[in-house]
Amino acid sequence: MSALNWQKSSYSSESVNCVYLAVAPDRSIKLRESDDPDVIITTTPGKLHALLRGIKEGEFDHLTR
Repeated sequence: MSALNWQKSSYSSESVNCVYLAVAPDRSIKLRESDDPDVIITTTPGKLHALLRGIKEGEFDHLTR
């Protein structure tokens, strides 16, 4: 596997609790957390888009209560 270009949000601080994202050569999306960078989750652009849309629309707010 070629090296991935990991990016983090400009809203993240320089410390911990950062989520990184990379696009793999096969166009899949890779996600990892700064606390455990060896654990990588793979998803598709469409599924990531649906997750982000759900978060923005409050679909998962009930999970934080």
